[in-house]
Amino acid sequence: MIVAGTGHRPNKLGGYGDDIYQKLVTLAMTYLEETRPKRVISGMALGWDQALAEAAINRNIKFTAAIPFEGQENKWYPSSVVNYNKLLGLADRIYIVSEGGYSVYKLFLRNEWMVNNADRVVALWNGTSGGTTGTISYAKQVGIPIDNLWDKWNVVSV
Repeated sequence: MIVAGTGHRPNKLGGYGDDIYQKLVTLAMTYLEETRPKRVISGMALGWDQALAEAAINRNIKFTAAIPFEGQENKWYPSSVVNYNKLLGLADRIYIVSEGGYSVYKLFLRNEWMVNNADRVVALWNGTSGGTTGTISYAKQVGIPIDNLWDKWNVVSV
């Protein structure tokens, strides 16, 4: 089974602190232990995406870094870029979905690519609109099962 991740950025998850990030990684590790996929696909955005990638590394599960375009990290804080590059260096595969630089539609193309290459989606979604909503809608449209861990996150993050 291949699992693709979709979820919120730190601003919807309680902030950018290391404590929040470690709780995200722990939640993702628990999910991966329960489901035991052979591969994880991460969109490598800040927040849930990177936590899922790190959890895959910690559980010795191969992961694909699905990059929407080159330079995804160009506007991030330096500490976030360091973690991004560390995770990229540990990825089993790196796939750049679209050529060229930033464009919003490339984020959606990346999300569709991830769903199209997965058997299941693991989400961390609170129901608000955004890219995660689009990914979940697309997964439903093409019949890919979704595990939304938001209720478990609310318990952990309190």
